[in-house]
Amino acid sequence: MKTMIITDSASDIAPDLYENVRVLPMTITFGDREYKDGVNLSHRRFYELLVESEELPVTSQISPYEFGEAMEEALKTADAVLVITMSSKLSGTYQSAVLAASEYPGKVFPVDSENVTVGEHMLVEYANRLLHMGKTPEEVVKELDSIKKRIRVVGLLDTLEYLKKGGRISKAAAFAGNVLSIRPVVTVKDGAVEILGKARGSKQANNLIVEAIHNSGGVDFDMPYFLGYTGLNDDLLQKYIRDNAALWEEKTDDLPISTVGGTIGTHVGPGAIVVAWIGLEQ
Repeated sequence: MKTMIITDSASDIAPDLYENVRVLPMTITFGDREYKDGVNLSHRRFYELLVESEELPVTSQISPYEFGEAMEEALKTADAVLVITMSSKLSGTYQSAVLAASEYPGKVFPVDSENVTVGEHMLVEYANRLLHMGKTPEEVVKELDSIKKRIRVVGLLDTLEYLKKGGRISKAAAFAGNVLSIRPVVTVKDGAVEILGKARGSKQANNLIVEAIHNSGGVDFDMPYFLGYTGLNDDLLQKYIRDNAALWEEKTDDLPISTVGGTIGTHVGPGAIVVAWIGLEQ
């Protein structure tokens, strides 16, 4: 049985990374101009526009019609389709996929990743591995629904400016936070973004990430794992990697790094780093 995977660009997967994965673009609007994420708007260009813009861009979900077209096209050459979307608590994209999939009973299987960016990417990567092992779509869905509860995603923000612009914190809180060098550490829990802690300075923030890794029993290096960053360069991420070499050395020779696009970048701004892994413990 040949199975294709459809995901959304909130997964931050490059369109040609996997042979059997199609990435549908989210729409990102700056002012009166619309862009298709990953099609006519690269991650780099997104951050250039974000820094230049006074107002935050608006991100639009993928419609049922767009999903339906992609499903119909995929089923011309495949027997089944897995659709892995960003968390249903962060977007209506999953609901769009479910609605479109209702036209193809027994052939299209939507999965709510309960995550976004590199966390969502991990689920797509794992699904791909399972399919190559010969698992059926039904078996893959069952395993994805189980493993996604063990995915850990922690992000360290470099600025409070974009949380202020988005109305998530007040101007006074942003000003005080910047004066005190407060760096929020966020996580994804049950499909929603939550504050894990507020640290004074990058060293304390870094310690919160290390603590989260230890609390999960450590990183399962036999499973997918990713590092990500927002902005025009990965300088802060590379510093994090050097400062935490003990977490990776003698355990893996490869640290996959991904750029984080507009779906999350809109709200956190440039200079954030993201660590995503599957814990050894529940």
